[in-house]
Parts: sequence; C-alpha cells; structure tokens
Amino acid sequence: MERTRVIIADDESLIRMDLREMLTNLGYLVVGEVGDGQSAVNQARELRPDIVIMDIKMPDMDGIEAAEILTQERVAPVLLLSAYSQQDLVQRARKAGVAGYIVKPFRESDLTPAIEVALARFSEFRAMEREVDNLEDALETRKLVDRAKGILMDTQGLNETEAFRKVQKMSMNNRKPMRAVAEAIILAHQVSE
Repeated sequence: MERTRVIIADDESLIRMDLREMLTNLGYLVVGEVGDGQSAVNQARELRPDIVIMDIKMPDMDGIEAAEILTQERVAPVLLLSAYSQQDLVQRARKAGVAGYIVKPFRESDLTPAIEVALARFSEFRAMEREVDNLEDALETRKLVDRAKGILMDTQGLNETEAFRKVQKMSMNNRKPMRAVAEAIILAHQVSE
C-alpha cells in the first residue's frame, strides 16, 4: 500500500521536527517541510502531496490564506494546526475550505483520525465535483440534442421520436457521440440559413 504523502508547514523548526517524527512513526511519508505559507503553497503545487499540515500563524502568508489557495486550486486538503481556537480563526478556516483543524498541544494519536477524515472529505468533495461536471455535461448534451431534433422536425417534417431516432442512428453509424452529431446538425443548419 502506498504511504500518504505529507507536507508540513510551520514557522517553528522544533515543531516541524516533532511533527515529522510523529508522522513517520504513524507510517506517513513527509515529502516536504517549509516555514511559511507562501512556501507551503509553492511546494504543494510542485510536489502534489496527499495532504498539507500547517500552522495558522506564519510569516509571509498565514496558514488560512495558504489553505484557501490550495483548496481553490484543488491541490490537496489542508489540516490546520494551531495554538489558537478563537471563533474568528475557526470561521476563517471553515470559509477557506480547510479539511481539518487540530488545536495544539496535540498527541500523536490525534493525527491519524484527523488526517484520515480530511483525506476522506477531500475525496468526497472531488467526487461530488466530478458528478456536477458530468451532470452539467449531460444537460448541455440534452439541450443540443433537443435543438438538433427541432431542426430535423422543421426541415424534414419528422415527429420528435423520428428526429431523435435519426440523431441516434447517425451517432451509431458514424461512431460519434450524440452530442457531436447534434452539434454538426446545428452547425449545418446555421451554415445553410
């Protein structure tokens, strides 16, 4: 089984060292360590880890800003570690799309559940995104096929079922998706007008 690849971002080298040791003991593979938010973003973009674990308070760019960028770009889920649990930070983290939040001090045993839940949430989010994309594509295809059917009904005097069957038959005969056939019918009609 492949080990989960982790980037650690914390401005305190001692904490990075302790965290690396804990993660290694738990079977995770630490592929990078950085001391500020901007470096975390850059390294995550480059290395594409499975998860980024970072502190909130860091120089250049704080962990929440970095998390927001990584979430928007869908690079990796972010698990925040912080000594701060104020409501405003938690709200900012939530809005940034952070996958998890652990308050320091934490124990080694706190890490695995937090990491695994963050990975699962990120995976579910990605699957939902793909499903939305597929549904949008299916809806667009349906609209195009309906337009093509309308054109065939108007120009060839077909009823709706016959027009659909014609698009379907053209799709099978030409080994092209129905969407491509519909687009070709629409384009041919526009050119002939």
